[in-house]
Amino acid sequence: MPRTLSRRSLVGAALTTLAATAVAPAASAAGRRHPDEDTPIRHIPLQGAVNVRDVGGYRAHGDRTVRHGLVYRSDALSKLTDADVTTLAGLGLRQVVDYRVPVELRYDGQDRLPAGLTATSRPVADNGLYAQMMAAIGSKDPAKQEELLGGGRAAAFMRSVYTQFVSDADNRTRFADTLRDTAYGPGASGALLYHCTSGKDRTGWTTYVLLRLLGVGEQSAVADYLASNTFRAAYDATVRDRLKQSGMMANPDLLIPLQEVRTEYLSTALDQVRTDYGSLGRYVSEGLGLDRHTLGALRDRLLD
Repeated sequence: MPRTLSRRSLVGAALTTLAATAVAPAASAAGRRHPDEDTPIRHIPLQGAVNVRDVGGYRAHGDRTVRHGLVYRSDALSKLTDADVTTLAGLGLRQVVDYRVPVELRYDGQDRLPAGLTATSRPVADNGLYAQMMAAIGSKDPAKQEELLGGGRAAAFMRSVYTQFVSDADNRTRFADTLRDTAYGPGASGALLYHCTSGKDRTGWTTYVLLRLLGVGEQSAVADYLASNTFRAAYDATVRDRLKQSGMMANPDLLIPLQEVRTEYLSTALDQVRTDYGSLGRYVSEGLGLDRHTLGALRDRLLD
Protein backbone atom coordinates (compact mmCIF):
# COMPACT_ATOMS: atom_id res chain seq x y z
CA MET A 1 0.00 0.00 0.00
CA PRO A 2 1.55 3.35 -0.98
CA ARG A 3 2.67 5.67 1.81
CA THR A 4 0.43 8.71 2.31
CA LEU A 5 2.45 11.91 2.25
CA SER A 6 1.78 14.60 4.82
CA ARG A 7 0.95 18.13 3.73
CA ARG A 8 4.43 19.21 4.82
CA SER A 9 6.00 16.51 2.65
CA LEU A 10 3.86 17.53 -0.30
CA VAL A 11 4.75 21.19 0.07
CA GLY A 12 8.42 20.38 0.49
CA ALA A 13 8.42 18.10 -2.54
CA ALA A 14 6.60 20.70 -4.62
CA LEU A 15 8.99 23.50 -3.69
CA THR A 16 12.01 21.26 -4.16
CA THR A 17 10.77 20.48 -7.66
CA LEU A 18 10.14 24.15 -8.35
CA ALA A 19 13.58 25.11 -7.08
CA ALA A 20 15.31 22.37 -9.03
CA THR A 21 13.74 23.50 -12.29
CA ALA A 22 13.79 27.24 -11.76
CA VAL A 23 17.49 27.98 -11.87
CA ALA A 24 18.26 31.13 -13.81
CA PRO A 25 21.00 31.07 -16.47
CA ALA A 26 23.99 31.35 -14.18
CA ALA A 27 26.36 33.12 -16.52
CA SER A 28 23.97 35.98 -17.32
CA ALA A 29 24.90 37.97 -14.22
CA ALA A 30 28.64 37.41 -14.31
CA GLY A 31 30.75 40.54 -14.43
CA ARG A 32 27.97 42.99 -13.59
CA ARG A 33 29.09 46.06 -11.72
CA HIS A 34 27.73 47.58 -8.56
CA PRO A 35 26.31 51.09 -8.93
CA ASP A 36 29.11 53.60 -8.38
CA GLU A 37 31.68 50.83 -8.01
CA ASP A 38 34.60 50.40 -10.38
CA THR A 39 35.26 46.77 -9.45
CA PRO A 40 32.91 44.21 -11.02
CA ILE A 41 31.40 41.62 -8.74
CA ARG A 42 33.09 38.25 -9.11
CA HIS A 43 30.05 36.08 -9.56
CA ILE A 44 30.66 32.32 -9.56
CA PRO A 45 28.37 30.86 -12.25
CA LEU A 46 26.74 27.63 -11.08
CA GLN A 47 23.66 25.74 -12.20
CA GLY A 48 22.41 24.78 -8.73
CA ALA A 49 22.97 28.10 -6.95
CA VAL A 50 22.52 31.62 -8.29
CA ASN A 51 23.96 33.98 -5.69
CA VAL A 52 27.54 32.78 -5.25
CA ARG A 53 30.12 35.58 -5.16
CA ASP A 54 33.66 36.45 -4.17
CA VAL A 55 33.60 39.14 -1.47
CA GLY A 56 36.92 40.58 -2.65
CA GLY A 57 37.71 43.49 -4.93
CA TYR A 58 36.31 46.42 -2.96
CA ARG A 59 38.37 49.49 -2.22
CA ALA A 60 38.91 50.20 1.47
CA HIS A 61 40.31 53.10 3.46
CA GLY A 62 43.98 53.86 3.03
CA ASP A 63 44.06 52.92 -0.66
CA ARG A 64 43.76 49.24 0.22
CA THR A 65 41.68 46.57 -1.53
CA VAL A 66 39.84 43.50 -0.24
CA ARG A 67 41.67 40.43 -1.50
CA HIS A 68 39.99 38.06 -3.91
CA GLY A 69 39.80 34.34 -3.35
CA LEU A 70 39.60 34.24 0.46
CA VAL A 71 35.93 34.82 1.33
CA TYR A 72 32.84 33.77 -0.61
CA ARG A 73 29.15 34.30 0.05
CA SER A 74 26.37 32.18 -1.42
CA ASP A 75 22.89 30.77 -1.33
CA ALA A 76 22.26 27.12 -0.40
CA LEU A 77 24.55 24.53 -1.97
CA SER A 78 22.20 21.55 -1.67
CA LYS A 79 21.15 21.50 -5.35
CA LEU A 80 24.60 21.69 -6.93
CA THR A 81 25.36 19.61 -9.99
CA ASP A 82 28.50 17.51 -10.28
CA ALA A 83 30.01 20.26 -12.44
CA ASP A 84 29.16 22.83 -9.75
CA VAL A 85 30.95 20.76 -7.11
CA THR A 86 34.00 20.66 -9.37
CA THR A 87 33.85 24.45 -9.71
CA LEU A 88 33.70 24.83 -5.92
CA ALA A 89 36.68 22.52 -5.58
CA GLY A 90 38.64 24.97 -7.71
CA LEU A 91 38.03 27.81 -5.24
CA GLY A 92 40.34 26.34 -2.63
CA LEU A 93 37.67 26.19 0.05
CA ARG A 94 38.76 24.94 3.44
CA GLN A 95 35.61 25.83 5.40
CA VAL A 96 31.92 26.22 4.59
CA VAL A 97 29.58 27.79 7.17
CA ASP A 98 25.86 26.99 6.86
CA TYR A 99 23.51 29.45 8.58
CA ARG A 100 20.34 27.47 7.83
CA VAL A 101 18.08 26.31 10.65
CA PRO A 102 16.90 22.67 10.90
CA VAL A 103 13.58 23.21 9.09
CA GLU A 104 15.47 24.57 6.08
CA LEU A 105 17.76 21.57 6.05
CA ARG A 106 14.79 19.20 6.20
CA TYR A 107 13.23 20.76 3.13
CA ASP A 108 16.33 21.70 1.14
CA GLY A 109 18.85 19.04 2.12
CA GLN A 110 22.50 19.15 3.15
CA ASP A 111 25.13 20.96 1.11
CA ARG A 112 26.83 19.15 -1.76
CA LEU A 113 30.51 19.89 -1.26
CA PRO A 114 33.87 18.83 -2.67
CA ALA A 115 35.44 15.73 -1.15
CA GLY A 116 36.95 16.36 2.25
CA LEU A 117 34.68 19.29 3.12
CA THR A 118 31.86 19.13 5.65
CA ALA A 119 29.74 22.19 6.36
CA THR A 120 30.00 23.85 9.77
CA SER A 121 26.40 24.10 10.97
CA ARG A 122 25.90 27.50 12.55
CA PRO A 123 22.12 28.12 12.50
CA VAL A 124 21.01 31.75 12.71
CA ALA A 125 17.34 32.03 13.65
CA ASP A 126 15.09 33.44 10.95
CA ASN A 127 12.25 34.23 13.41
CA GLY A 128 10.17 31.51 11.76
CA LEU A 129 10.36 33.12 8.31
CA TYR A 130 10.93 29.92 6.35
CA ALA A 131 8.23 28.02 8.23
CA GLN A 132 5.76 30.87 7.73
CA MET A 133 6.45 30.99 4.01
CA MET A 134 5.98 27.24 3.73
CA ALA A 135 2.75 27.38 5.73
CA ALA A 136 1.38 30.12 3.48
CA ILE A 137 2.24 28.28 0.28
CA GLY A 138 1.13 24.91 1.62
CA SER A 139 -2.33 26.19 2.54
CA LYS A 140 -3.14 26.80 -1.17
CA ASP A 141 -5.70 29.21 0.26
CA PRO A 142 -5.59 32.71 -1.27
CA ALA A 143 -7.37 34.20 1.75
CA LYS A 144 -4.94 32.57 4.18
CA GLN A 145 -1.97 33.64 2.07
CA GLU A 146 -3.24 37.21 2.03
CA GLU A 147 -3.78 37.07 5.77
CA LEU A 148 -0.22 35.88 6.41
CA LEU A 149 1.68 37.91 3.82
CA GLY A 150 -0.49 40.73 2.48
CA GLY A 151 -1.01 44.30 3.62
CA GLY A 152 2.67 44.91 4.33
CA ARG A 153 2.88 41.96 6.73
CA ALA A 154 5.58 40.15 4.77
CA ALA A 155 7.85 43.22 4.80
CA ALA A 156 7.15 43.78 8.50
CA PHE A 157 8.10 40.19 9.18
CA MET A 158 11.37 40.69 7.32
CA ARG A 159 12.14 43.73 9.45
CA SER A 160 11.60 41.62 12.58
CA VAL A 161 14.08 39.06 11.25
CA TYR A 162 16.73 41.74 10.83
CA THR A 163 16.08 43.07 14.33
CA GLN A 164 16.90 39.62 15.69
CA PHE A 165 20.21 39.54 13.83
CA VAL A 166 21.30 42.18 16.33
CA SER A 167 19.20 41.56 19.44
CA ASP A 168 19.39 37.76 19.70
CA ALA A 169 22.44 36.59 21.66
CA ASP A 170 22.70 33.23 19.88
CA ASN A 171 22.60 34.93 16.50
CA ARG A 172 25.34 37.32 17.54
CA THR A 173 27.49 34.40 18.69
CA ARG A 174 27.18 32.68 15.33
CA PHE A 175 27.94 35.79 13.31
CA ALA A 176 30.93 36.45 15.58
CA ASP A 177 32.23 32.89 15.18
CA THR A 178 32.12 33.27 11.39
CA LEU A 179 33.99 36.57 11.49
CA ARG A 180 36.63 35.01 13.76
CA ASP A 181 37.00 32.10 11.36
CA THR A 182 37.39 34.62 8.57
CA ALA A 183 40.05 36.55 10.50
CA TYR A 184 42.23 33.60 11.39
CA GLY A 185 41.55 31.64 8.26
CA PRO A 186 41.08 27.96 7.53
CA GLY A 187 44.74 27.44 6.74
CA ALA A 188 47.36 29.79 5.36
CA SER A 189 45.74 30.14 1.94
CA GLY A 190 42.41 28.40 2.30
CA ALA A 191 39.16 30.17 1.52
CA LEU A 192 35.98 30.34 3.59
CA LEU A 193 32.40 30.39 2.26
CA TYR A 194 29.32 31.21 4.33
CA HIS A 195 25.73 30.89 3.20
CA CYS A 196 22.07 30.68 4.15
CA THR A 197 19.13 29.58 1.96
CA SER A 198 18.90 32.53 -0.44
CA GLY A 199 22.29 34.07 0.31
CA LYS A 200 20.75 37.46 0.94
CA ASP A 201 19.71 38.13 4.56
CA ARG A 202 21.90 36.31 7.11
CA THR A 203 24.63 36.13 4.48
CA GLY A 204 23.99 39.73 3.46
CA TRP A 205 24.26 41.01 7.04
CA THR A 206 27.51 39.12 7.60
CA THR A 207 28.99 40.59 4.43
CA TYR A 208 27.84 44.12 5.19
CA VAL A 209 29.46 43.99 8.65
CA LEU A 210 32.62 42.38 7.26
CA LEU A 211 33.06 44.96 4.52
CA ARG A 212 32.52 47.86 6.92
CA LEU A 213 35.06 46.36 9.36
CA LEU A 214 37.55 46.22 6.51
CA GLY A 215 37.06 49.91 5.81
CA VAL A 216 34.91 49.54 2.69
CA GLY A 217 32.64 52.55 2.22
CA GLU A 218 28.99 52.49 3.16
CA GLN A 219 27.83 52.94 -0.42
CA SER A 220 29.77 49.93 -1.67
CA ALA A 221 28.76 47.76 1.30
CA VAL A 222 25.08 48.57 0.71
CA ALA A 223 25.44 47.99 -3.03
CA ASP A 224 26.89 44.55 -2.37
CA TYR A 225 23.94 43.79 -0.11
CA LEU A 226 21.40 44.94 -2.72
CA ALA A 227 23.10 43.01 -5.53
CA SER A 228 21.30 39.86 -4.36
CA ASN A 229 18.22 41.27 -6.07
CA THR A 230 20.07 41.25 -9.39
CA PHE A 231 21.41 37.73 -9.06
CA ARG A 232 18.20 36.22 -7.70
CA ALA A 233 15.65 38.07 -9.86
CA ALA A 234 15.19 35.55 -12.68
CA TYR A 235 15.21 32.55 -10.35
CA ASP A 236 12.70 34.07 -7.93
CA ALA A 237 10.39 35.20 -10.74
CA THR A 238 10.38 31.69 -12.16
CA VAL A 239 9.49 30.23 -8.77
CA ARG A 240 6.56 32.66 -8.46
CA ASP A 241 5.38 31.82 -11.97
CA ARG A 242 5.45 28.10 -11.29
CA LEU A 243 3.68 28.46 -7.98
CA LYS A 244 0.87 30.20 -9.84
CA GLN A 245 0.81 27.66 -12.67
CA SER A 246 0.70 24.79 -10.17
CA GLY A 247 -2.28 26.31 -8.36
CA MET A 248 -0.41 26.69 -5.08
CA MET A 249 -0.69 30.49 -5.06
CA ALA A 250 -3.19 32.74 -6.80
CA ASN A 251 -1.05 35.78 -6.08
CA PRO A 252 2.59 34.69 -5.73
CA ASP A 253 3.68 38.34 -5.75
CA LEU A 254 2.89 38.20 -2.04
CA LEU A 255 6.28 36.48 -1.76
CA ILE A 256 8.26 39.36 -3.26
CA PRO A 257 8.98 41.09 0.08
CA LEU A 258 10.36 37.76 1.36
CA GLN A 259 12.43 37.13 -1.76
CA GLU A 260 14.01 40.58 -2.00
CA VAL A 261 16.55 42.48 0.01
CA ARG A 262 15.62 46.08 0.71
CA THR A 263 17.40 49.04 2.24
CA GLU A 264 14.60 49.24 4.81
CA TYR A 265 15.55 45.77 6.07
CA LEU A 266 19.22 46.66 6.41
CA SER A 267 18.26 49.97 8.02
CA THR A 268 16.18 48.09 10.58
CA ALA A 269 19.23 46.10 11.67
CA LEU A 270 21.35 49.25 11.81
CA ASP A 271 18.66 51.04 13.82
CA GLN A 272 18.75 48.14 16.30
CA VAL A 273 22.55 48.44 16.42
CA ARG A 274 22.22 52.11 17.36
CA THR A 275 19.50 51.37 19.93
CA ASP A 276 21.42 48.55 21.63
CA TYR A 277 25.03 49.69 21.20
CA GLY A 278 25.11 53.25 19.90
CA SER A 279 27.39 52.47 16.95
CA LEU A 280 28.52 49.66 14.66
CA GLY A 281 31.91 49.69 16.35
CA ARG A 282 30.41 48.99 19.77
CA TYR A 283 28.12 46.33 18.28
CA VAL A 284 31.24 44.59 16.99
CA SER A 285 33.25 44.95 20.22
CA GLU A 286 30.47 44.44 22.77
CA GLY A 287 27.73 42.58 20.89
CA LEU A 288 29.97 40.30 18.86
CA GLY A 289 32.86 40.30 21.32
CA LEU A 290 35.53 40.84 18.66
CA ASP A 291 38.67 42.36 20.17
CA ARG A 292 41.28 44.56 18.51
CA HIS A 293 43.56 41.62 17.88
CA THR A 294 40.83 39.84 15.91
CA LEU A 295 39.97 42.97 13.93
CA GLY A 296 43.64 43.46 13.17
CA ALA A 297 43.95 39.86 12.02
CA LEU A 298 40.89 40.31 9.81
CA ARG A 299 42.40 43.32 8.08
CA ASP A 300 45.86 41.82 7.79
CA ARG A 301 44.47 38.70 6.17
CA LEU A 302 41.95 40.25 3.82
CA LEU A 303 43.43 43.58 2.73
CA ASP A 304 46.15 44.27 0.19
